[in-house]
Amino acid sequence: MFGIPFVTFFVWWFVIILMGNVCFSLINVGKHQTRLCLFTMADCVTSEDAKFCFEEVLSTFKVCLSKDKEVILENYVSGWRGLIKFLNSLGSVFSFISKDATNKIQILVNLLRSDSLSNYTTVQSMVRYELDNGLVDIGKRGSHPESGTRTLLRLHRALRWLELFLERLRTSADDSKTSIMCAEAYNESLTQYHPWVVRKAAGLAFCVLPGRPAFFEVMNVGPPEKVVAVLGEALPLISEVYQITEELYAQNNLLELP
Repeated sequence: MFGIPFVTFFVWWFVIILMGNVCFSLINVGKHQTRLCLFTMADCVTSEDAKFCFEEVLSTFKVCLSKDKEVILENYVSGWRGLIKFLNSLGSVFSFISKDATNKIQILVNLLRSDSLSNYTTVQSMVRYELDNGLVDIGKRGSHPESGTRTLLRLHRALRWLELFLERLRTSADDSKTSIMCAEAYNESLTQYHPWVVRKAAGLAFCVLPGRPAFFEVMNVGPPEKVVAVLGEALPLISEVYQITEELYAQNNLLELP
């Protein structure tokens, strides 16, 4: 239907939209040398972003599970708010994920504020309630596109990508390429759920990611060894929440909801 030149143009146009506030400035530093400077929203964060500390994420995931190992929905949402702050502090490179996650969180917040609040205390109670009352579109998209079960599944998939990426950041060297780490994590998690155009755009966007030190700086927890320690404490908690949710969805045949 469309020729190759049109598709190529569309992909580049899509990347520009995704990267929104990312600005590139080529500064000549010699007759045959050019330096590329990348400015993102991280250079002009709001006061709310400036207060962000990755230990917020750690503290919320610490209280994400009940004594019965059920995922407390309100705390899960709070954990994701912290992760979105982290992504936004890096600029618009991750906007294709953070904007969608923000929308998904709002759907869950609306459910937590609804008259059915008691059914949305944990992810487990939410899934039981929505399945028992026919509120989940199982075979195809229907009248419940914003069910809590379907909405959380999308966040669940993105959480896996973040877990894999942050683990690579934690264990890598300072000069390791974050673009490769991020692409590998993406290919192991989200890529199978995205259309070709989004996969292509994501791959190109990852190419302009800042280095490992920049990621550590925006986490705002102190020197690199402190960041590594905080990640070492937070990631097992995130992983446990992910695994419990994964098992719940697998048991109910919900991992491939449309």
